[in-house]
Amino acid sequence: MNSLFEKLTAQFGRNAPASREAIRQFEVESGVALREDYAAFLMYSNGGEGFIGGGYAIFWRVEELIENNKSYRVGDFAPDLFLFGSDGGGEAFAFDRRSKDQVIVSVPFIPLKLECALVLSPTFTGFLEMLSSL
Repeated sequence: MNSLFEKLTAQFGRNAPASREAIRQFEVESGVALREDYAAFLMYSNGGEGFIGGGYAIFWRVEELIENNKSYRVGDFAPDLFLFGSDGGGEAFAFDRRSKDQVIVSVPFIPLKLECALVLSPTFTGFLEMLSSL
């Protein structure tokens, strides 16, 4: 899968990989089970920032996920979402946790409401592919 991530993120400013332990610690502390393809991405690049094709993305480090979701008060405004980054502007990227599949959505930071969420992809890898095709 790393070769696919390399292809899709050639222009993306990657961070050093996350450890399996950091991902496990996040899952225990948050109670959120990460999608397999997203966890694989974190072990390839623990967040980062830059262009993926014609799309721009900022992905948060696994160590920042809990605090950033608290800071944006996601639990108060859109408790079924779990934010993992943004487009660098007014849109957040999130997992919609209403289903076990946790589809990828975009949602405006203002208003941060579930009914404003737009489905982007059923998978994280598909989301990267969508960004790369922009």
